[in-house]
Amino acid sequence: MPLNPSELLHAWQPRLEALARAASGADDGAHDINHLHRVWGNARRLLADHPEADALVVLAACYLHDLVNLPKNHPERHLASRQAAQLARAQLAELAFPAALLPGVAHAIATHSFSAGLAPETIEARIVQDADRLDALGAVGLARMFYTAGRMGSALAHDTDPAGLHRALDDKAYSLDHIAVKLATLPGTMTTSAGRRLGEARLRQLDAFRAEFIAEWRGD
Repeated sequence: MPLNPSELLHAWQPRLEALARAASGADDGAHDINHLHRVWGNARRLLADHPEADALVVLAACYLHDLVNLPKNHPERHLASRQAAQLARAQLAELAFPAALLPGVAHAIATHSFSAGLAPETIEARIVQDADRLDALGAVGLARMFYTAGRMGSALAHDTDPAGLHRALDDKAYSLDHIAVKLATLPGTMTTSAGRRLGEARLRQLDAFRAEFIAEWRGD
């Protein structure tokens, strides 16, 4: 007897997690297995508004979207999601994943990345993209931001102008600048209404933190 949708998800999740664990390095706490769990958790919230979406495609893309994960300052960073999509498609085929779903999984993985600049053309890809971007916002997103900046050797903030009122913002040099340079733009890129709503709420947390950080940094 064929498995129902819920049983399919339950059957495939540990197999997808095993693929992700085999590919992940132990040296990137911002893109570890916990990140994948959170992205899937975000996606499940978005799926509630989109019963037409194939949840198995979304599940597979959530767990395999970082199979190829290049550092943010790597010259080929913009190609990582395409490489991850190709690798995921090959590995899933070896596991006898439903062949008809492979193109959808690959597309969702290829288009999830901000740096790739590819537009999601399916509801599954839109959900995965929004779910991944939600993990860059809010409290966990803030922790990931500073963690990644530390790995890249960025300073916390500009010595005398943390708000960037009299200089060009530079989030490669100053971690705090990343909120205004990139994270503040993410809610506007969300392609689902629930994603935008959640993204805006999480951005308000970051904006409040940024204002408090700047006040303390200045000694106000």
